[in-house]
Formats: sequence, structure tokens, C-alpha cells
Amino acid sequence: MDSRLYLVCGVRPDLEELLEAAVRGGVDLVQIREKILADRALLAALERARELTRRLGVPLVVNDRPDLAVLAEADYVHVGQDDLPLAAAARFGLPVGLSTHSPAQLAAATGAAYAGVGPVYPTPTKEGRPAVGLDYVRHAAAHATMPWFAIGGIDRTNVDAVLAAGATRIAVVRAIADARDPESAARELRAAVDSRYHARGRLAAVPR
Repeated sequence: MDSRLYLVCGVRPDLEELLEAAVRGGVDLVQIREKILADRALLAALERARELTRRLGVPLVVNDRPDLAVLAEADYVHVGQDDLPLAAAARFGLPVGLSTHSPAQLAAATGAAYAGVGPVYPTPTKEGRPAVGLDYVRHAAAHATMPWFAIGGIDRTNVDAVLAAGATRIAVVRAIADARDPESAARELRAAVDSRYHARGRLAAVPR
């Protein structure tokens, strides 16, 4: 997986404008996470999102619903620890991303296309779930066997600390979706991620 800046957002009236701005700014993976809509309305929204992400040239992830992800021709489905088990979700035929909140959950994520590592900081999108902090990011950087995204409360004020802890990919919600200027917000985050990514590449190329 080459994606580095992952936007998670719900269905909203300005979804097309938001995604166009976010992708211009550097978002290269989009998840639709929607817990309220009835199935018929959700499928219609996912089909519109699929048309849009195809036009923008970025993969689409559907949260929690592998059945609707298949019908909408999404690229991935994403599940959490309380959703369908990873192996069950994979039976629908799509690559599966998995949220993890501890080293044990990360170790058990064998077969996941990617892992979410967090929430790094407290976030209202995961109300009641304690933040895991930067120690878990450091653990993932040292031990993860699949691509992973640091997620949870990450924004421009703390992204440098997350990247310094070892992340090379981040996922965000409010930092872009709630920004006054989503394109600029995405561009700042992508620049930070790319800078750290390329710095690691240069270090790896130095003979030891």
C-alpha cells in the first residue's frame, strides 16, 4: 500500500467538494464511515462516493459493512475490534483494514491489508476509548508486519510528534473534514508526512 494520508469522513451534503479539496491537498485514501443511514440510503451514498473517488483516482474504503462495500465496488472494507472478525470480513473478497488499540491486537492482525494504530490522542470520534499514546506508535514502528496508519486526534499541532515516534502514514478525521480550508489542511499534513518519509528513506540509504 502506497497511501500515506488517509481521510475518514461521513456522508455529508458537501462530500464532493470536501473530497476534491482534500485530494488536491494530498489525501490518497478515503474512508466513508457512516453509522446512521439506513442501508438503502447508505448504499446510494457509497455508490456516489465510488464514482467520485474513481474520478479523483484514489481508493475507497467502506467502514464496517463488507456487504455494502462489495455492492459499491469499493477497494477496501475497514472493521474494528467489535465488528465482524477479520477472517469473516475477508470472506466477502475485499482487502480488509483493521483498527487496533494494543500490541496484542496488532500481533493478531495477521491477514489485514493494513492496520489502524490508535487512537493516539483523545478524540470525540472514538468517545469512551482511551488514547493509546505515542508508545503504541513506537511499538508499531518496530513490530508491525503490515502497512499501518497512526490515527486518533492527529492534526497539524501534533503530527510531528507522531511522525517522530515512527509513523510514516496517518489517518485523520476532523483535521481535514472540519477545517475551514480542507485543501490547505491536507497539504500541510501531507508535507509533514512526506518530509518524514523521505528523511527515513535517506537514512536507510546511508551505509552503516
